[in-house]
Amino acid sequence: MDIQNAQKAVDKWIQNHGVRYFNELTNMAQLTEEVGEVARIIARRYGEQSEKASDKSKDLGEELADVVFVVLCLANQTGIDLQAAFDRKLDIKTKRDHDRHHDNEKLK
Repeated sequence: MDIQNAQKAVDKWIQNHGVRYFNELTNMAQLTEEVGEVARIIARRYGEQSEKASDKSKDLGEELADVVFVVLCLANQTGIDLQAAFDRKLDIKTKRDHDRHHDNEKLK
């Protein structure tokens, strides 16, 4: 599924299962919470913190999907075509960063 269709799927889900979109500030807080859950898993599973027994069953993919869902909600409710924005950003990064990291000794 491309981003445009994902936005449509989220909007359809909101219409069929939700009452309405949470307001933008609530969704921003929700996004922060979801990113925090991703950070917790990464810090404990791949970083140096010890993973608690209660964290071992958490699914990183599911938590990343929660982040994507809220981002898509924010894009929908603010009128952003996220597919077009992503395509533009990828083009900018491609032109700007094509050779940027090739000589970075830290990455070798």
